[in-house]
Amino acid sequence: MAAEHVNGNGTEEPMDTYAAVAQSEHMQTLLDAGLPQKVAEKLDEIYISGLVTHSDLDERAIEALKEFNEEGALAVLQQFKDSDLSHVQNKSAFLCGVMKTYRQREKQGTKVADSSKGPDESKIKALLERTGYTLDVTTGQRKYGGPPPDFVHTGQQPSVGTEIFVGKIPRDLFEDELVPLFEKAGSIWDLRLMMDPLTGLNRGYAFVTFCTKEAAQEAVKLYNNHEIRPGKHIGVCISVANNRLFVGSIPKSKTKEQIVEEFSKVTEGLTDVILYHQPDDKKKNRGFCFLEYEDHKTAAQARRRLMSGKVKVWGNVVTVEWADPIEDPDPEVMAKVKVLFVRNLANTVTEEILEKAFGQFGKLERVKKLKDYAFIHFDERVGAVKAMEEMNGKELEGENIEIVFAKPPDQKRKERKAQRQAAKNQMYDEYYYYGGPHMPPPSRGRGRGGRGGYGYPSDYYGYDDYYDYYGYDYHNYRGGYDDPFYGYEDFQVGARGRGGRGARGAAPSRGRGAVPPRGRAGYSQRGGPGSARGARGARGGAQQQRGRGGKGVEAGPDLLQ
Repeated sequence: MAAEHVNGNGTEEPMDTYAAVAQSEHMQTLLDAGLPQKVAEKLDEIYISGLVTHSDLDERAIEALKEFNEEGALAVLQQFKDSDLSHVQNKSAFLCGVMKTYRQREKQGTKVADSSKGPDESKIKALLERTGYTLDVTTGQRKYGGPPPDFVHTGQQPSVGTEIFVGKIPRDLFEDELVPLFEKAGSIWDLRLMMDPLTGLNRGYAFVTFCTKEAAQEAVKLYNNHEIRPGKHIGVCISVANNRLFVGSIPKSKTKEQIVEEFSKVTEGLTDVILYHQPDDKKKNRGFCFLEYEDHKTAAQARRRLMSGKVKVWGNVVTVEWADPIEDPDPEVMAKVKVLFVRNLANTVTEEILEKAFGQFGKLERVKKLKDYAFIHFDERVGAVKAMEEMNGKELEGENIEIVFAKPPDQKRKERKAQRQAAKNQMYDEYYYYGGPHMPPPSRGRGRGGRGGYGYPSDYYGYDDYYDYYGYDYHNYRGGYDDPFYGYEDFQVGARGRGGRGARGAAPSRGRGAVPPRGRAGYSQRGGPGSARGARGARGGAQQQRGRGGKGVEAGPDLLQ
């Protein structure tokens, strides 16, 4: 037996074989970190192969790997090893993405993705060599450029209006086909192809940011409904990255400066606060504001933080939703606008006063005043231009008015509102069909239906698009006048609850609601039930009263979704 041992024969052979296996200097570190023997060996094998170094992986990746059983951890590392890491800049994050994807597949009972799926690497390499761009690959997206090479573009990242959305992309199509297509429209800043880590294919859509707005607009003209492959047409449109949040439950006594200071303490990247004051009391806000952030990423992080329920502002959990993004109309469309938007009107200003003041510049089709702003419809654009030149900044009834050309109604925004209203109708129908919970009747809200609020006569069909479906952000003159809060003036502090969405069993707040649906589901004249909403909706409100017909009760940012 001794001879067998010396010659490497017998039962001791496996131990001698293991001793001969090469190990890196980090093997012991992996064991000390708590990784099982076989898992540490597998990761060390990846180190030795040169695919990744120990310094490429941070502590979070190692800790996450420890949460898997031995079989799962080995499968994750094998998939990581088989992945194409040539364009992966953050390998630690990529490994975490592989682990997340593995758990998702495990829950679905699906097999490991076919590593053969993906782009032709030789074509991708040729593309990068030709253009000089970089490619950063993660489990969720493939990012081409951002920023581009200096010989293509130097300077800051392009502003709003330079990004397009590309949809209906064949799932097995990659940068080698997309880039040559879109670079014909102009210089590309970056192209982000969204990936499905479960299949290894793209998700069917991408975002392309150009260095100029003109290039983005040209791309839409050239490639919307373009046949990218036989029988496969892509859809292309201008994309507006949302960096604005709607925040309710703001104390009405707070100033813009106080709001900036408070939210800067709990979120990062805040660039501006848009605050609206009550028309009859400029010292008080309307109980809500809009927070603008550096970009969509910081806005999304702020939203998650504020909705967590762990962050309080002035001791309260606030209501947070995405605000509808502001989209810039086509310059050719704006050049034909004959409607003026006038704000900062004194309470004493009437439509008759406006007709007299603006009628001297040309024939008017219609004048409509709402709160402290109005729309002046001219018969000819030349009259509107002259009126804006002469009247902008002038005093009217003791207040200096501000005038801009009104944006045409946003059809997409109109469709979103119609969808939300349809969802509400369904909610009311279910309430009547199944019977609501045993609770006191709903409270009365100052709805926009019936005779009050912002109901318009039937002959206003065609103008409602300006006043109702679209609205204007009339306190913000930096790039648009879209008013995503329209219909939610005088926002009350809502009931407290998780994420600021209203607590169970709490008293709901009151506010102006959207136009209620007609019929039994929409608070008929006999007074049908429906639940009041505070913040985004206090569930099971305890203090509720019966409402009259036509009075909607929707106090909250539902129109912003």
